Formats: sequence, C-alpha cells, structure tokens
Amino acid sequence: MDFLNGKIKTLYFKYLAAAFGSALITSIYSIVDMAMVGQYHGPEGTAALAAVAPIWNIIYSLGLLMGIGGSVLFSTIRGKGDGQERRSNEYFTVSIIGSAVLAILAWIVIAFFDQPLLQFFGAEEHTLTLAREYVLPIKFVIPCFLFTQTLAAYLRNDKNPTLATAGVLAGGIFNVFGDYFFVFTCDMGAFGAGLATAVGTMISIIVMLSHFFTKKNTLRLVRPANLFRKFREISVTGFSTFFIDIAMGILTILFNRQIMTYLGTNALSVYGVIVNISTFVQCCAYSVGQASQPILSTNFGAGKGGRIRETLRYAIGTTTFFGIIWTVLSLAIPNQFIRLFMSPTEEILQIAPTIIRDYGLSFLLMPLNIFSTYYFQAVMRPKAAFVVSIARGLVISGILILLLPAAAGANSIWFAMPLTELVVAIYVVCMIARYTKQLSTERKEKHE
Repeated sequence: MDFLNGKIKTLYFKYLAAAFGSALITSIYSIVDMAMVGQYHGPEGTAALAAVAPIWNIIYSLGLLMGIGGSVLFSTIRGKGDGQERRSNEYFTVSIIGSAVLAILAWIVIAFFDQPLLQFFGAEEHTLTLAREYVLPIKFVIPCFLFTQTLAAYLRNDKNPTLATAGVLAGGIFNVFGDYFFVFTCDMGAFGAGLATAVGTMISIIVMLSHFFTKKNTLRLVRPANLFRKFREISVTGFSTFFIDIAMGILTILFNRQIMTYLGTNALSVYGVIVNISTFVQCCAYSVGQASQPILSTNFGAGKGGRIRETLRYAIGTTTFFGIIWTVLSLAIPNQFIRLFMSPTEEILQIAPTIIRDYGLSFLLMPLNIFSTYYFQAVMRPKAAFVVSIARGLVISGILILLLPAAAGANSIWFAMPLTELVVAIYVVCMIARYTKQLSTERKEKHE
C-alpha cells in the first residue's frame, strides 16, 4: 500500500473496513458484557456496568494517547522520505515506553482503589457489589487493554491494518462466546463477564504481536534521542484523541450523579443503554479517523495537499452517513435497544423512548466532531483538536449537564449533548474550511 501514490478511494475504504472492524469489536467488550450482565442481573446489572464504563474510558484513552499521538508523528516523518526510518522508530519506542509507564500507573490505581473509584463513578449498594465482581478478573490484565490500542495504531501506520483488526476480532469473538459460557452456563454472573473480557484482550494482544515476526514489519525498538521531548510531542499530538475517551468517562460520571439526584435508578439504567449506543456511534467515528489518519499524516509530511483534500471528502461523506443512520435508529426503535441490553420493567419501557430519542439527536453530528480531532492532529493543528475535545467533552457539555436540570426541569438533561454537538460542529466546519484552504494555498505556492 502506497500512501503517497496509491488511489485514495481504494486506500481509504480498505483502511475504513479494517478500522471499522477493529473499533466495532473493541466496543463489543463492554457492550456484550452489559447485555449479558443486564440479562442475568436485570436493571441493577446494567446500572453496575454503567458505573464501570469510565474505567474503560480511562484505560483505552491512555492507549490512544500514546498510539495515535506517536503514530501521527511516525507517519508524518516517513512521508518526508529522506531515509528517516530510524527517527520515526524513535517515536515508536517512546510510545511503547510511555504506554508501559501509564499501564503500570493505571494498574496500581484500579487494582488497589477499585471500591472508592466505582463509588465515585456512581455505583452504590448492590450495584457496587456487582461492579466489583466484574472488575475483579480484569485487574490482572489492565496493561493488555492499554497496549492493544497503542499497537493497533502503529500496525495501521505500518501498513498492516488487517492484522490489527484480526487481533481485536479474535479477542472479541472469544469475549462474545465466553460471556455466554461464563455468565449463564457456568452461572458466574458479572464475574464471568469480566473473566471473558480479560481472556479476550490477552488473545488480541498475542495476535497483534505476531506483526513483529513478519517481513512487512518496519517497527523497531531503538534508543531514542531526547526521550522526554519526544514524549511531550507525542502527548501534545495525541491529547485530543485521548481526551475524547476520557471525556466520555467524565460525562458518564456527571450524568450518573445528576440522574441519581433528579431522576433515579430507572433513568440511570436507561442511560447505561445510551452509553452503549453512544459507544457504537463513537466507534464509527473512530473508524473514519483511524482510516484517514495514516493517509493524511503521510501526505501532509510529503506536502501533497490535493490528496489530503480528497481523503477529507471521503471522510466527511462517511461521517454524514453514520450520523444519519444512528439518529434514525434512535428515533425509530428505542425500546428495541432497551430489550437488547436488559430485561426491562414496564416503567423502564415507558420512560426509555423519550430519553433515547432526545439524547439520540446528538448522534447526527457526533461522528463529524470526533473525526475532526483526527484530521486536525494529522495536519498538525493540535490546538484546534484540543478546542474540539475540551469543548464537547468537558466545558460546554459539563455546563449544560449541571445547569439544564436545575433551570429547565430534570428531563432537559437529555438535551445537553445534542446542544453541545451542535455548537462544536459550527466551530469544526469553520476550522476544517480554514485549514483546507491553507493546504490549497500551500500546494499552489509549492507548484509556483
């Protein structure tokens, strides 16, 4: 695969297929777990795994911080040519070192402070017991979850997206069947779901590591010069992608607390389902960003603005398609989503349609806003990516979640994310147009 000369349409859709499969199966770890635990334990099981959701956000986001941040720089350097393979591998090495350090820190926190952590995330009484049962087997393999994200990003940039997908797919398939076997056949409940997830991620990372024994592998561990400076560059470049997942955790905490204050456990159970639908939508957006990023970064390094603009057109078309599909599904079949993830009571079936339809309006613009952070990172505009991720993940969304219930009634909280995505999308469209125009100018000047 030639990022600099190959046909953009072929490259993009080949990478999109691989990235979509990888992102989708990654989401299955938490989604299938919630469905199985919800069916086994009822609404309390769904609420318990909603409290666990921020932990996934933290772990995966740390992997993305090192993986996306480092691989953007890796591909940009390779796009410049001039035999800089060793220099690009310095960033790969620093990403691996950074991932190891962050994995150890996350491991310590989750292993020894799971109870206060889950209580902070909204678990209480019986939901706390179920959440801790689920997390117990996962404690032993925390680094595996983080490294799958880092390695998948580099495999895509090292022109082996198929293996990245195969690794996640192998673990995901085990998780699906393992969930049913451990949860129901072995009657393990929430603990069984956590066990299946833990084994599944170990399978994923073993498959991905096989890349280093293939002839196409160009990733090497080398002694990096200016390790701390490179770590800072990787962190700055990858921060926005990192914060998207962290933000989902922050928003989940804010929603959990506000929902329990104003609406109660039934509404929290419905929100647990929304978290999973939103995870699917985010996965669609991630797949577009991850498919585009290697092509965008390499061509940005080579100064090929025309190829960047062509890739951008395909990406925006894809995000528009995903946004429409998920919005329509949320409006059309809300209670089907509820039945998928739990054995609902009549009261839950009565309140769920309005909640899911109101919140689901945010899915129309979410894929575009998330993709934009990948685009801004790939063309070395980290400040714009930072603004998008902070605005939608903390500032605008956080203010609306806290203020809407008090100002406009409890149920107005469900409009916090649709309003956030709308405001952010206006900024995104303006910035994409601005930077794309600058690419056009730079390209023209280069020809002149």
